Amino acid sequence: MQDIDLLLHGRWVIPVEPDEQVLEHHCIAVNDGRILALLPSARAAQHYRAETELHLDHHALIPGLINAHTHTPMNLLRGLADDLPMMEWLHEHIWPAEQRWVNEEFVHDGGLLAMAEMLRGGITCFNDMYFFPEVTARAAAHLGMRACVGLIAIDFPTVYAGDADEYLAKGLALHDSYRNDPLIRTAFAPHAPYSVSDAPLQRIQTLADELDIPVHMHVHETADEVGQGLQQNGERPLARLDRLGLLSPALVGVHMTQLDDDEIARLAETGSHVVHCPESNLKLASGFCPAARLVAAGVNVALGTDGAASNNDLDLFSEMRTAALLGKAVSNDATALPAHTVLRMATLNGARALGLGAETGSLETGKWADITAVDLATLESQPVYHPVSQLVYAAGRHQVSDVWVAGRHLLKDRVLTGLDSDELLDNAARWQAHLAEP
Repeated sequence: MQDIDLLLHGRWVIPVEPDEQVLEHHCIAVNDGRILALLPSARAAQHYRAETELHLDHHALIPGLINAHTHTPMNLLRGLADDLPMMEWLHEHIWPAEQRWVNEEFVHDGGLLAMAEMLRGGITCFNDMYFFPEVTARAAAHLGMRACVGLIAIDFPTVYAGDADEYLAKGLALHDSYRNDPLIRTAFAPHAPYSVSDAPLQRIQTLADELDIPVHMHVHETADEVGQGLQQNGERPLARLDRLGLLSPALVGVHMTQLDDDEIARLAETGSHVVHCPESNLKLASGFCPAARLVAAGVNVALGTDGAASNNDLDLFSEMRTAALLGKAVSNDATALPAHTVLRMATLNGARALGLGAETGSLETGKWADITAVDLATLESQPVYHPVSQLVYAAGRHQVSDVWVAGRHLLKDRVLTGLDSDELLDNAARWQAHLAEP
């Protein structure tokens, strides 16, 4: 008999790895923040005596979801400028609002609002790209949430930095601060090919190789981006990145709605990762990421929400459903992107893209106990023939009851344990008043 911290019993345990496995009436043993074992619930009492034991008899226990691309402080811009073409939305509304209002307080308050939303939706880890990343890192670490924080880089000056050298200097200092942190990782985050020139990109490529961290970047988001790249550089943006040495297992390319067969093959050949953000792409009419073709080619495809300014939520359950349905429509194949593949995109594939595949993304012995419990007993998700299909096609984030990150209970019976919801709402209202000022 071994004394442990936590024993979670579920109606179903869905580990994601191995693929398509569903364990009925199983439990997860957790100690020191890590998964000790998965075993039938009937045998648990023979092996473990837990300080906390929970019986979630109508729940599916899944790996914590991983939001592989977002801009958390932009939760404060949710709904500010809807139903507009992307470049008009960005240049005439979002960037001017950011230039006027973004500061450390904005990033802190918007980031916490986003983290609260994500935890209530079963997300345990997020990959962020925004200004003042040290504020986001500090807030996530204090809350106990897992994050990969972007070391932002862009050619033009902002309130955060004046030039590429300053962006990178601040980013490297942040990386050093969290080098050994169990929750916070870093990635270089050059904004996009059209906003970062060759010299900073070459330096980022060299530094990413030296530090062994990802490069997180918007790439081929729209047809206009590709057209401008051809006009200005005589080559498509992805070809330019390839020429600069950025296509590699370090690249986390976001959106990728404009890809031809040769580019898909090159992404697979170089081990590059793609983050699919289906709902943001639909809302901004950016195009369709050929996710099914990428998966078939062997490219690791993860899921992201993008920021709440262009989505307008951070809901990976919704993204899973949209990705699955869109994948079938785009490929004209009802078997494309089945439910288990899409769940993997929202969990283990995201972890692998961020260099965290050995630590999280699946329920396996030795990994961090990042776990989401989803109640499938509601009227809206009955009857349950196939729990993975039910998670993707019928369930919603409102059915997430509990969330653990590294064994720490951050959402308990739909209540956030580390955040004051009333304070978050008050801060959101205060920022709304500011942002509405003429």
